[in-house]
Amino acid sequence: MRLFLPLLLLLGVGAQKLPTRDEGLFQMQVRDKALFHDSSAIPDGAEINGYLFRDTPKRYYFVVEEDNTPLSVTVTPCDAPLEWKLSLQELPEESSGGSGEPEPLDQQKLQVTVDEGTELFSYKGNDVESYVAASSPSGLYQLELLSTEKDSNFKVYATTTPESDQPYPELPYDPRVDVTSLGRTTVTLAWKPTPTGARLRQPVQYCVVINKEHNFKSLCAVEAKISADDAFMAAPKPGRDFSPFDFAHFGFPSENDFGKDRALAGNKALGNKVTRAYAARQKADIQKVCIGNKNIFTVSDLKPDTQYYFDVFAVNAATNMSTAYVGTFARTKEEAKQKTAELKDGKVADVFIKRKGSKFLRFAPVSSHQKVTFYIHSCLDSIQIQVRRDGKLVLSQNVEGVRQFQLRGKAKAKYLIRLRGSRKGASMLKILATTRPNKQPFPSLPEDTRIKAFDKLRTCTSVTVAWLGTQDRNKFCVYRRQVEDSFSEEQRRREQNQCAGPETRKKSEKVLCKYFHSPNLQKAVTTETIKGLEPGKSYLLDVYVVGHGGHSVKYQSKLVKTRKFC
Repeated sequence: MRLFLPLLLLLGVGAQKLPTRDEGLFQMQVRDKALFHDSSAIPDGAEINGYLFRDTPKRYYFVVEEDNTPLSVTVTPCDAPLEWKLSLQELPEESSGGSGEPEPLDQQKLQVTVDEGTELFSYKGNDVESYVAASSPSGLYQLELLSTEKDSNFKVYATTTPESDQPYPELPYDPRVDVTSLGRTTVTLAWKPTPTGARLRQPVQYCVVINKEHNFKSLCAVEAKISADDAFMAAPKPGRDFSPFDFAHFGFPSENDFGKDRALAGNKALGNKVTRAYAARQKADIQKVCIGNKNIFTVSDLKPDTQYYFDVFAVNAATNMSTAYVGTFARTKEEAKQKTAELKDGKVADVFIKRKGSKFLRFAPVSSHQKVTFYIHSCLDSIQIQVRRDGKLVLSQNVEGVRQFQLRGKAKAKYLIRLRGSRKGASMLKILATTRPNKQPFPSLPEDTRIKAFDKLRTCTSVTVAWLGTQDRNKFCVYRRQVEDSFSEEQRRREQNQCAGPETRKKSEKVLCKYFHSPNLQKAVTTETIKGLEPGKSYLLDVYVVGHGGHSVKYQSKLVKTRKFC
């Protein structure tokens, strides 16, 4: 049973001649909104899209020709709650056709619009709601929709063959979306599959929607929200000028609008347009992911300790019509609370930090102080240090090698130190905080901590190397270790833990220890010839500088090879 365009049928049934009209009277009545309403027909078995202006009702019509006809009407609100009602009006009786005189248009219209007929169903809200009747009488059916909150999109679907159509995927007996796993940045969702795909052999896929505001009751509500977020003016091509209309259309005042504020305030229609344009520029955090026919999905890259809303929609891939599961929400877990270790005045602390991790330290001097000095020795890659004094950030620096920082003190101040590791790998460091700086715990280092090998002085049993020193008198210890010829740069990098001191080395690897310094930095260079090596062999050389407190720092390792033939 088909649904027909009603007004044409009403104006002439059977072989009756269609009436003529007074064009001038018709145009006047069109402008008179009390008489004229936008009316359109609903096709049988097809979903239509519509748009409502706020406080402006819209009417749709269809005709059921025979009694005892099944009927189903579904309305899907998209942007805002809707008020809608379905009513039945009697089909007008056929005229005798004797006079041939056309009826005035207003009388024809009264037959359709003035008689409200019998109300069958009404609803107010933003749920997807349906009117379903197994047996309906013949007649003219009128669907009237109204949005009182704002301009809004909606969808309407009507059919006289609901049993065979079934365009919307059917929900399972348990339509809930369940949270099966919850982490700090991930949530795993699961739901029971729709029976539509298996029973009716229709292609069905699932779309998952994630946002921080609320659950959605229809996929068109999601798409309307996303469309509003994406409703930005497209970037113009180079050289193209904007017209004032381009800006006014998107809510920006043009050059001539600044003196029209009073006029705009009284212009409701334009005011709504400007409001919509500004609202469109407010970006909402919403994500839609279609995942095929899987009924389990893990959402990742979420923020810890944040509440999210999750919706699942079954979509008929053939008709693009969808059904919403009962959505859910969940709060991701909090970040693991960092333990804060105490630093003791003048004591060196060893700190290990996982890749991309952080560690927190607390320093609370027991007495009043004028200055606080922090000594940092980053053993591997660079690390970042942040120091807050009584909650206020007073230091933020990247540290590589040995550094010291001196801060102004404050009575009864407490210091919170955050150490952030490298992105490349795990970090190790030594740190000391003190209010009584004497000699620093770590030895002073030159800017360049490389070991230089002299190729021309290389023999079959010895190599000659040099390294830079400082103006401070320090103890230097040299160690050697034979390695395979295949020893790579990556393996050498693993040896770069500057905090591993001579105490970690075998006694057989020790070459010598000596003291060295120079008041003139230009001459602070020392050389050493390492003897007793085997011909054609590779050796890894290390130089350690040992400070007054016993803490040592290792220079960059050097890979050398003796000559095979001399």
